[in-house]
Amino acid sequence: MIEIQSRQNAALKHLARLGRERKYRRSTGEMLCEGEKMLGEALRSGAKLKTVLVRDGWDSPLVKEAEEQGASLYSAPDALFKLASEVETPQNVIFSCEQPQWTADALDGAGQVLLLDGLQDPGNLGTILRTAEAFALGAVVLCEGCADPFSPKVVRSTMGAVFRLPCVTLPLAEAAERLHKNGLPLYATALHEDSVPLSSVSLSKAAVIIGSEGKGVTEQALRLSDRCVIIPMKGRAESLNAGVAAAIVIYEMTK
Repeated sequence: MIEIQSRQNAALKHLARLGRERKYRRSTGEMLCEGEKMLGEALRSGAKLKTVLVRDGWDSPLVKEAEEQGASLYSAPDALFKLASEVETPQNVIFSCEQPQWTADALDGAGQVLLLDGLQDPGNLGTILRTAEAFALGAVVLCEGCADPFSPKVVRSTMGAVFRLPCVTLPLAEAAERLHKNGLPLYATALHEDSVPLSSVSLSKAAVIIGSEGKGVTEQALRLSDRCVIIPMKGRAESLNAGVAAAIVIYEMTK
């Protein structure tokens, strides 16, 4: 294990850039993860670990396992260790690994798919991915304008689901065409003059679009959809948080 003694250390700067810069994550094909639980999830999921940084004095059998799988190991005193994290109080291990790669082919065998149309909040995205994986949804499609699924906040929110759930980045029109070819009807969650309750349509083999937090689904999504659906609400609230709405949709699709 290499002891980091300077903030100019290349491995330390690499981890810090992975946390800050989407463009850098994309160019390297790596993402930043944090915590012993996430390290365990990465190892169990077969993720390719690259750089592992631990706080001085901390150890775990998982670190040895990461080394055996080819990861480079580093340790650093607290003041330097914190420079690699995006949170105020980081956990004891920070590491990078290769981003999971999912192509549009993942949609061909998926009977139930959620499409996200301009979903920009990282916390909501992470919650949706975690919920979709928990209910064994076939796939989630990130369409135009969505948050980066490999940003540290999204990765933390998924609690390991990011390693397992098929998550495809695809333009909405292309995704809709592919899903229709696979025989899946496409529903948009939107308040429209001909909207019907979510429970009134068959979701055993279907795809549903969730819109952005502020604007809902786009006009393009409405045009491409076979029908608009709503979640009936008896209270006075006009809408639901996007993550909550998606969770209800996922439950209805998989119950």
